[in-house]
Amino acid sequence: MFYFIDEILNSITMYRLVLYYLIALVGIALAFCFFGLLPFNPIDLLFSTLLLTVVCWITNKVFARIFNVPANVESVYISALILALIVTPVKPPQDVMFLVWIAIWAMASKYILAIKGKHLFNPAAFAVALTALTINQTASWWVGTAPMLPFVIIGGILMVRKIRRFDLVFSFLFTALAVTLAFSLANHQSLVTVLQQTVLYSPLFFFASVILTEPLTAPHTNRLQIIYGAIVGLLFSPQFHIGAFYVTPELAILIGNVFAYIVSPKAKLLLELKNRVQIAPDVYDFIFTPNQKLSFAAGQYMEWTLGHSNPDSRGNRRYFTLASSPTEKELIVGVKFYPNSSTFKTSMLSMDGNSEIVAAQLAGDFVLPADPQQKCVFIAGGIGITPFRSMIKYMLDTRQKRPAVLFYSNKNVADILYKDVFDKAQQQLGLKTVYTLTGAARVPAAWKGYVGHINRQMIKQEVPDYMHCIFYLSGPNAMVEDFEDVLSQMNVRKDQIKKDYFPGFA
Repeated sequence: MFYFIDEILNSITMYRLVLYYLIALVGIALAFCFFGLLPFNPIDLLFSTLLLTVVCWITNKVFARIFNVPANVESVYISALILALIVTPVKPPQDVMFLVWIAIWAMASKYILAIKGKHLFNPAAFAVALTALTINQTASWWVGTAPMLPFVIIGGILMVRKIRRFDLVFSFLFTALAVTLAFSLANHQSLVTVLQQTVLYSPLFFFASVILTEPLTAPHTNRLQIIYGAIVGLLFSPQFHIGAFYVTPELAILIGNVFAYIVSPKAKLLLELKNRVQIAPDVYDFIFTPNQKLSFAAGQYMEWTLGHSNPDSRGNRRYFTLASSPTEKELIVGVKFYPNSSTFKTSMLSMDGNSEIVAAQLAGDFVLPADPQQKCVFIAGGIGITPFRSMIKYMLDTRQKRPAVLFYSNKNVADILYKDVFDKAQQQLGLKTVYTLTGAARVPAAWKGYVGHINRQMIKQEVPDYMHCIFYLSGPNAMVEDFEDVLSQMNVRKDQIKKDYFPGFA
């Protein structure tokens, strides 16, 4: 069941899933309005949604042209739909200017309130907070109602499963509920009533799955995400206040955004293509010259935005792991191309020396352990080798003789990538590389490696002390999950397993 769900989720980018989720919620809300389950006129809700969408689209186009950056249409629609779900629908012409004002500021905040090209605040939350301060009108967060709750939760679980942010969401929910109940006990309120109000008649779950998890304004490592969730959860509690000042949901996330900005990487790079090198029949290395020095840890990933005309349903953003080492001047990403590739990859393949791409949102916990004596086992399939190329090149350049073994699985010999780096690491650092081919019909007679999929017998034979190792898994999602099961059967603890996963994997 979960495998089937994951297969569907993996075929959709994160931003596209968010968009579908929000469209579904607005559609369900329209039906509920028609049948009297929500206290709004369906025409008013439809008008408000369309007006917010049009104004957001126009405003974003204008600012994108002024600041000369690629306009992301998906984020425009996402912000507009979030506003439609948290701002009470208006009856035209009443309060039309309020919707126009809030939509303009939601988009403008991404460009005006940005440092080094990175915006600080969740656009919808900032717009709502600003209108509350300037014209004394704010959001009702009406999506947080009992009729909408089942759909909010089901879609929210799919969203969080897609982006693997369960620790962040659980941290937020636990803290928000704990603080709310603690205040209720202190004020001698009915815990059952307070819990019912918090769960059934507040935007708790919508806020957690949509607002809190926005990648651009959240921290980018697991530990910091847990702290971030706890901070926002504390402030989200309706009873939390400083004197006579009570914190609203939008203020809670804005304060959390400030924390996230302080502790997160700030880089947003405009990169020029220096070279494109074919390194396998369907894999290319793209080598970029950054306009500034990027500090990162070997194995991390970035979000890449490539403006191109008529993008398909997967949009103009992707997440790619950096194949380059922090010691190298250029940034390298290895990209695998499939038949009938997306418009993003088609445009990427046609890039030339005058082409530019935007790289931002440096993130990831898939990095070398702090202890250089910790033994590691790297397991890669196909293009999943890119983070290990980054790590091993870094080890070579810094002359770190870490105890590590690399298992690398491919269908054919021609698919093996970066062998020169791994061979050099074996000579200079003693790093063992174990190759295996799964395309048994095409194994050359001179092949000296393994044949078949990496399995427990292979691991036990090459790494007898595997119980003391940290395992790094990188490759297609199905492969990673299969290896996780294999390691679990070998009694390897979950905290000994790291997986290369990033939002928007599709």
